[in-house]
Amino acid sequence: MGNSLLDQLKKSGLVDEKKANKAQKAQHKQAKKQRQCQTIDANKLQLQQQQVEKAKHDRELNLQRKKEADKKAIQAQIKQLIELNQITDYDGEINYNFTDNNIIKNIHLSENILKQINQGKLAIVKSNSTYKLIPIAVAEKISLRDEQYIIQCKAPQQDDENDGYADYKVPDDLMW
Repeated sequence: MGNSLLDQLKKSGLVDEKKANKAQKAQHKQAKKQRQCQTIDANKLQLQQQQVEKAKHDRELNLQRKKEADKKAIQAQIKQLIELNQITDYDGEINYNFTDNNIIKNIHLSENILKQINQGKLAIVKSNSTYKLIPIAVAEKISLRDEQYIIQCKAPQQDDENDGYADYKVPDDLMW
């Protein structure tokens, strides 16, 4: 029953014992190599998957870092715009009220500055927990970058030629 091809070839005299052992060792080495190749292939596949996942994770981290850097750059630009264009000599006797996040705040303004705010030439912005006045053109640039800095910004008023009350002046001492 146990007549393998090798045993049959030995009996017939076609193969001697040395050649049979040599062939058997070669066959054993080849089988061992195949098993190693399969484990190496599985390891390579796993390593490639890990590299792909790591590359994806790195891209996400880089994108997040880039967004944070862009946000910081925009904030720096806004602060620079406010510092370079702020109006410093606005202090006066008139108390001007405005809202910031549903909280009523006030600043003291001169009459000239109050007129400019009411005409829509100046805007109020918040910078480092303080309120500053800037020209409307700068406020528009800031609102393009981030609107949370703009506290109050009225659209510039245009004189209406068809205004029926244009001839009637509002008294200076009238406050609402």
